[in-house]
Amino acid sequence: MSELLARMRQVLIILCTITCLGGLPMYTRVATVMLLGMSSSHAKVPVQAIPLVGRVELGAPEETADATVACMYPMTGRSASYGRDSIVGIKLALDELATDPASPKLRVIVDDSRSKSSFAVRMAEDFIRQDHANILCGMVSSGVGMAVSRLAKERKIILIGTDHASSRATLEEGHKYYFRVSSDTWYSHAAGARYLRELQQKNNWNKLAFLGPDYEYGRVAWRDLQQALGLLEVDYKVTGTYWPKLYEPDYSLYIQALLESPPDVLVVSLWGGDFTAFIDQARTTRLFQQMRVANLDAGGDYETLVSLGPKPPEGLILSARHHVNWPDTKLNRHFVNRFHALSGRYPSYSAQGAYAGMLTIALAIRQAGKVTDTESMISALEGLRVRLPKDPEGYVSYIDPDTHQIVQAQAVGTPVPNTLYPPAQVMLGNWHVYDAESLKPSPALVKKRRGESGN
Repeated sequence: MSELLARMRQVLIILCTITCLGGLPMYTRVATVMLLGMSSSHAKVPVQAIPLVGRVELGAPEETADATVACMYPMTGRSASYGRDSIVGIKLALDELATDPASPKLRVIVDDSRSKSSFAVRMAEDFIRQDHANILCGMVSSGVGMAVSRLAKERKIILIGTDHASSRATLEEGHKYYFRVSSDTWYSHAAGARYLRELQQKNNWNKLAFLGPDYEYGRVAWRDLQQALGLLEVDYKVTGTYWPKLYEPDYSLYIQALLESPPDVLVVSLWGGDFTAFIDQARTTRLFQQMRVANLDAGGDYETLVSLGPKPPEGLILSARHHVNWPDTKLNRHFVNRFHALSGRYPSYSAQGAYAGMLTIALAIRQAGKVTDTESMISALEGLRVRLPKDPEGYVSYIDPDTHQIVQAQAVGTPVPNTLYPPAQVMLGNWHVYDAESLKPSPALVKKRRGESGN
């Protein structure tokens, strides 16, 4: 009988593992199941040591929760680290909210979007129908975020974007149910345009090239940069635009083209592992000796700084939606240290976005009274002020009532030696800080962008 019970437990473990490992490659799943299928006398593989992926539930149980929040993040593939860090950011926010008896109790479901729009839309539908989600949240890929935003509009359910950054989501395709709590491509490139104007005043650069992923995020980032430079009346010549696919493994053809027609400044909008791969491949050439390279929205991510090693390429200009070492405030230090204590690593910018999402949702519910009153929730979110780790001393982030985009300051810097956040050996410094209100798109620009789209 004991052997029969043991075999039954083994079958249950295998079935659960197949479900949880659904996002992994087939050969990984097969190998794992084969290992689990061996008798315990032949295989000493503890179940908890197997890296599971897939659905995670955090916070309050369904029966006592005041709201169910359903989030989608990548947990597999090249961008999986953003999903991993977002989950830690959510945990930090839930721990913080739990210390306040007046805060609503949130049930948070997180699942793997697989960075695929159609898959994420189906998942969002399941969250609404099967899990009775009151609010959708998350997304890293702008293509995924835009697709789920259209569903949210159709289903009249609030969506809180915590990481994807295409400004088109709040401008051309903005709607009453969509809000974003991390900086977008407009704010990042409006700050970057100011940095480039200051740089031009110093070294008279004239030739500009752009390299970005050939999908929603990259295309909108290029348009935002051009519009921001135009508003500042920066004079420049475009020497080329380059469009590798998302998750491109080989950038050699693009690097060669840049070397054959070198700009003074190359702006790159690759992110995560794509940007790291580009840097690693470009380092084997003279690219960094021939041009300044800027990544104004995602290039200053902690993982990228780790990958630079002790001697980063010359001339890098970087920023991100949150920095481990800026602003040097008590709140940011507390957030970074708590993240490290919980996870054993330092946060990527996605963590602060997810953390911001949970605090924003909780504050809105408190003001609205109940999450099921959608119109009151929308009214609470419009103009909502929420103090975040990214905020410089004396400033509080708020959601613009017109665009539903959070309004935040931006800092652009260059790599400098810094070993306070290992394993990184450099961090950003030589900061140029641009206040939030100066970056906010003007009513005329918002009207123009929405008018061109027919909204």
